[in-house]
Amino acid sequence: MHKDELRQLLNDFAAERLAILQRHEASARVVSNYDFNNTYQYVIAREETHVAWVQNALAEFGVALPHAATALPVPEAPKGKKLVPSSFKGILDEDAGSLRRFVERWRPRIDVMTHARHRTMLNVVLGESLEHVRLFEQAAGGDEDVLGRRTSQAERVGAVLPHRWME
Repeated sequence: MHKDELRQLLNDFAAERLAILQRHEASARVVSNYDFNNTYQYVIAREETHVAWVQNALAEFGVALPHAATALPVPEAPKGKKLVPSSFKGILDEDAGSLRRFVERWRPRIDVMTHARHRTMLNVVLGESLEHVRLFEQAAGGDEDVLGRRTSQAERVGAVLPHRWME
């Protein structure tokens, strides 16, 4: 793989990865279930790390991080006063599906890369993306203990607000 091809591959990968990250941030604003929102926060933190890795790889070529490839549709917030876990199934399924398709599109291109360091980095990103697919699928199935079990049997109450409180 020539230098220009590698730069273009990294650039395209970063643009698509950034679009998915932005979609997950939008999803986190509408998924008010506390446990599911925590799952989004965990995934978003890892995805920000992935984007930083690719940004550093692009910096080796003197290239800045590109804009997101395309804006993925922002999910609509479920309606109702008391939302049950299944209210968020559609959003979680969409996010799992988009990540799965991302891995399927990129796996063949990355498998043939000759630059070992960047190939390894991108394979880690794909592997963790598959783990995020699993987390979203579990949440879509109604599992509120995706990130761990509560230590008490206390009732799950409350919800996450769509915006942070600011003075």
